[in-house]
Amino acid sequence: MPRSSNNTWFAISVDAWNLTVEASWVIGMRLARMAQGGSRAEREARLMVTEKVASGMELGMAIARGRHGSTPETITSATIAHYRRDVRANRNRLAQRR
Repeated sequence: MPRSSNNTWFAISVDAWNLTVEASWVIGMRLARMAQGGSRAEREARLMVTEKVASGMELGMAIARGRHGSTPETITSATIAHYRRDVRANRNRLAQRR
């Protein structure tokens, strides 16, 4: 049985909520790293900006080429998945001890 539109949007909202939780962890880890100062903090600040620009460009191109579907639901869900992938990669990287 296919999901109703309300159920689809509810699932999307749960995914968006999970993204915000994961992003808040990354923000905290990044702030801690930058508060330490030094070359690692500078590298993290540069990486943060370049990753955001690259991720946004990648997402924009994917949407423009129709790779994320054509309905509001599929585009929204794919957008959240795109950013969750990036946030998760950052969380894993920042959690590693060096």
